[in-house]
Amino acid sequence: MSNGGAKPIHVIVLGGGTAGWMAATGVAVMLGEQVRVTLVESEDIGIVGVGEATLPHLRSFVESLGINESDFMRETHATYKLGIDFRDFGKIGDSYIHPFGSFGEELAGISFHHYWLAAQQRGDAGPISDYSMGVAAALANRFRPPANDQTLGSTYGYAYQFDATLFGPYMRTFALSKGVERIEGKVIEVQKDSETGNVTTLLLDNGQRVNGDLFVDCSGFRSMLLGEAVGAEWEDWSHWLPCDRAVAMPCAAASEIIEPYTRAIAMPAGWRWRIPLQHRVGNGYVYASSFVDDDKAADAIVAAVEGASLADPRILKFRAGRRKNSFVKNVIGVGLASGFLEPLESTSIYLAQMAITYLIELFPKDGKIENADRTEFNRLVDMEYDRIRDFLILHYHATTRDDSPFWDHVRTMQVPDSLAGKMELWKRTGRIAKYSEGLFYDASWIAVFLGQNILPNGIDPRVSVPDPGGMARALSSLKHAIDMEVATMPDHRAYLHSRSERLAPQL
Repeated sequence: MSNGGAKPIHVIVLGGGTAGWMAATGVAVMLGEQVRVTLVESEDIGIVGVGEATLPHLRSFVESLGINESDFMRETHATYKLGIDFRDFGKIGDSYIHPFGSFGEELAGISFHHYWLAAQQRGDAGPISDYSMGVAAALANRFRPPANDQTLGSTYGYAYQFDATLFGPYMRTFALSKGVERIEGKVIEVQKDSETGNVTTLLLDNGQRVNGDLFVDCSGFRSMLLGEAVGAEWEDWSHWLPCDRAVAMPCAAASEIIEPYTRAIAMPAGWRWRIPLQHRVGNGYVYASSFVDDDKAADAIVAAVEGASLADPRILKFRAGRRKNSFVKNVIGVGLASGFLEPLESTSIYLAQMAITYLIELFPKDGKIENADRTEFNRLVDMEYDRIRDFLILHYHATTRDDSPFWDHVRTMQVPDSLAGKMELWKRTGRIAKYSEGLFYDASWIAVFLGQNILPNGIDPRVSVPDPGGMARALSSLKHAIDMEVATMPDHRAYLHSRSERLAPQL
């Protein structure tokens, strides 16, 4: 894209890792000659590096940058992901999959789940998971890319499970090939314009001065520019999302099976993840330190993994919440510098990607930041965080578990009014609140509500089944068609090996 000969806007990205290199790459590729992009990072500052599970949105981001999927998967040791398997959340012994895809088909403008609820009340339907291609393929450990048509094979999507410690370096190499400049150094001072309050210069420990027009803060939890330099306030959500630590430990795979989904297994003071990659399995216990101490959490994850440990348990500390504004003055926070929501629904990389996308869409014209654009950016980012927050709280609150102090707390706590309204609407009518922007639409909420045994008292009054037997046969036919379609799909591991260009070299 040409900028008509105007001087390019100098964008400074502070911090490498996943968020930093995604931001630098996205801005450089999407805005082209309009920008000059410089990323400042210090090799002395580590990265969090545990965001190994993603959402399907990352596929479109990677594709839009011109990255080849095979190269990306090979270099990050990626596997495919059809959804998340939640275990023991509603009650101990329960299990359900939140798929990347739909349940059944809408009929006459009425969502499938209303017809399913009516049939289920008559005993004419199996679990709603029976009517999802994504769930059926995941449970069978099978995979192939969805079809690009209107057939049953197009009703699911996929994401990636990858090694987060490899993703940042991969994006760095790609970004540098697209003209991003990298400066090694540690920031010791942030200088601002005395009149406007805008950030003007980063002073590095080697004496170098880095000047810029727009600053993207990817400095992690420290939030050196957004939080410290321009004073964006923090909004704490730990009273709703009390998990504030994670202990992570990779292990060797204990079987030949590579599951095409992530597991989230509820624990006495939180939950643990299991993420199968090409070369190993990622594991971690996300927990509330007010309900279990670090040593016991570490012991719990060591006891839970099924393969040989590949590293000692590593403890990470965090807090749930977000900055009240993510765009202040000429500073935009991306990733952890802007906010953090625990990885229960694999949203961390999505939140960084979302902010990058809005930055590009609202990028200041001719270098002039308009208040209206800043306001709209903050509105969009706040909306995304708030809706994901409510969805995560639902997983904890929608439970009958009272077997530990942690679960007793989240089951009985007062939830945000926005979530209380969504739950009341579902229980009363079986409807999902509609919105046109943001993450997690009907199928996602339906998966969690029903998976955690929250059945509505009412259904859409338009659902009228003059021939209940016909509806039962239609449901049976749909399940049979899904089973037949899944039976033609290759095993996930076999599919990966059939596309050897996606495999890491040692495999």
